[in-house]
Amino acid sequence: PGLGRPTYPADLMAATFTQLPTTVSERPGFLRRAATAIRQDWLALVGLIVIVIVLAMAVFGPWLAPAPGDGSGLINVDERMQAPSAEHLFGTDWLGRDVLSRVILGARIAVQVSVIVVGLAILIGVPLGAIAGYYRGWLDELIMRITDLFLAFPPLLLAMAIVAALGPGLQNATLALVVSWWPWYTRIARGLAVSLREWPFVDAARAMGIRETTIIFRHIVPNSIGPIVVQATIDIGTVILAAGGLAFIGLGARPPAPDWGLMVAEGRQFILDQWWIATFPGLAIFFTVLAFNLVGDLLLRLLDPRQED
Repeated sequence: PGLGRPTYPADLMAATFTQLPTTVSERPGFLRRAATAIRQDWLALVGLIVIVIVLAMAVFGPWLAPAPGDGSGLINVDERMQAPSAEHLFGTDWLGRDVLSRVILGARIAVQVSVIVVGLAILIGVPLGAIAGYYRGWLDELIMRITDLFLAFPPLLLAMAIVAALGPGLQNATLALVVSWWPWYTRIARGLAVSLREWPFVDAARAMGIRETTIIFRHIVPNSIGPIVVQATIDIGTVILAAGGLAFIGLGARPPAPDWGLMVAEGRQFILDQWWIATFPGLAIFFTVLAFNLVGDLLLRLLDPRQED
């Protein structure tokens, strides 16, 4: 995230997805194709399983964690620095807190931040991109020059600058990531809108006297859903990594929150002797990000209108 973020170029996305309407409801046999693709791609299946596990931890964490109280400031001096064992599968940290419980409880923070950031980025970026691509002219130039201004900075670097100005904390980190993420969706939506505005169904809507705002939000945006879903799926994992990076350098979640990035930061000083304190939350970040990328690649194949049975 420090150098950029994985994204498909807007022109390539437009060329791939605008050959046919890309709303899922208009794709014949989507569920059947999805089941077949998952059976043929074991990596995507593993990714789906990991995502389901992470979502289950996020929703049911307090009931799944062996010691839910260890997600707060609870201190167990008698059990500090214990290696992984049958009693503590992931060991305990320097305050005697169960690492497994904190990893499970940290899933809720990771999922909440990523969903909020990606959701708000879509709500801001997609309408702006669709408006710019549909109207073109001076409005397009204005929106895209503002977008380019934000894109001139690497996302994580821009987020760091914003959090440094607002002050460290999970809410400020979330806001900073939203500010650095929405321009990417604006570019994708704009590239799709430029292509879709020339399609016959848009011309027919204009001929029927339908308002242009209705055309944009009832026809242009729904038919752009394919690449948006793909990018959003990948971005959820990327945001988890970025939020963990901000917490690692002290600009994200604050102690005693069970944030994965914060846990890695707090355990790095014990990495040579008590390796489990930083290793297990680091692995949680790794596998979660990898899972969302694998599922994103699967969705790209499924929603590509050229890949028909």
